[in-house]
Amino acid sequence: MMATISCILKTTHKIFLAFLLTLAVTFGTQAQDSEQAEIATKGVEPGSTEGAETGSADPAIIDAGAALFKNNCAVCHSAGSDVIVGPGLKGVTKARSESWLISWIKNSQALIQSGDEHAVAIYNEYNKQAMPSFAFSDDEIKSILAYVDAQANVAAATPTTVAGPEGATPGENVGTDAIGAVGGYLDIILVVLIVVLIVLVVTLLLISSLLKNYLNKNRELAEDDREIVNQRFDFSKIYKSKAVRTLVLLIFVVVLLDLSLDKVMGIGIQQGYAPKQPIAFSHKLHAGEHQIDCNYCHSTVYESKSASIPSANICMNCHSQIKKESPEIQKIYKAIERNKPIEWVRIHNLPDLSYFNHSQHTQVGGVECQTCHGPIEEMDVVYQYSPLTMGWCIDCHRETPLNTQGNAYYDNLVKLHESSSKGAFTVASNGGTECSKCHY
Repeated sequence: MMATISCILKTTHKIFLAFLLTLAVTFGTQAQDSEQAEIATKGVEPGSTEGAETGSADPAIIDAGAALFKNNCAVCHSAGSDVIVGPGLKGVTKARSESWLISWIKNSQALIQSGDEHAVAIYNEYNKQAMPSFAFSDDEIKSILAYVDAQANVAAATPTTVAGPEGATPGENVGTDAIGAVGGYLDIILVVLIVVLIVLVVTLLLISSLLKNYLNKNRELAEDDREIVNQRFDFSKIYKSKAVRTLVLLIFVVVLLDLSLDKVMGIGIQQGYAPKQPIAFSHKLHAGEHQIDCNYCHSTVYESKSASIPSANICMNCHSQIKKESPEIQKIYKAIERNKPIEWVRIHNLPDLSYFNHSQHTQVGGVECQTCHGPIEEMDVVYQYSPLTMGWCIDCHRETPLNTQGNAYYDNLVKLHESSSKGAFTVASNGGTECSKCHY
């Protein structure tokens, strides 16, 4: 009888181990295939010029043109073929001469009034929308045109450099999907393991029941053995036990304290706050799809303590011609007619006892908007992405290294820091965690 029981248990054990081994091999193969798919489909990153012909333009000139384009031109033009307010600029340097483009960008109205055939045609085609005049130097305009050409070259090179699997479209992020698939496989395996464990428990209970019935019916058992086989487990002993009651009470107290601490520590934290605004403005559409630079609307973000809220006049730079009949755009017209500002609801609020300077972080520190505000270019409705707590700010100051290159102000400080510490020269190394930095 004992041999039969042992055989059953060994068989069950082997089946379970074989099942786990099969799952492990399957998961490993799928993970390896997914990793190979990610490597095979890795192409040119967005905005990268790897593998693309950028012509003879100096990369520094292209970078300068990119900054000028994003801050001044991207509101109305794309560097590709898409029409925003004015035409897409892809191939513009081949369609027009450089001297004509310089004259047009500096003063388009003067060129139109001179009767230039191309200037008049563009003016009429795009609803006689006057393009602002720009006080750019010739070199600055040439850098913008170099950037437009570079973007066109990157776009042209991307389909040939991306080698995706069959059925993948150019620009599709197949590698990310593969990584997501691995995560999905892992979830499935965890669920399967839980199901297997439940099945094993039920199987063992059935085997125990069958053995018990078998022994009671087909074997002559001694009285002591029969009592052991037919004994019943007293569940009341569990909840009457002092140790169990103490453990349950302790768990209850710990959970209660944890919930209370979470609530107390969360007081004043507005993370996730997304109020309804008077006008349904989509950052995803403007900053994301149309790539309008943050500085265009929040014009003081690099120059002032606070980022300005755009006036209705800034909105009208585009919406005097675009979607004029939209109910949301009509609210802007009404605000201008009544000579009243749009009452936007503030989302990011710091306490009055804290001093924060936008320009110090964005202009001097080079901090990107997304570092604090999250993926703002993906938000239809803006919400508070970061907790904006004191601990969160201090952690950033402790971890963010300072760029001291070419700044003689930091020379002695860096030398002193290197002589006394092996770590990086961070904001905290320059007194960024002192109370008086933010509270004075």
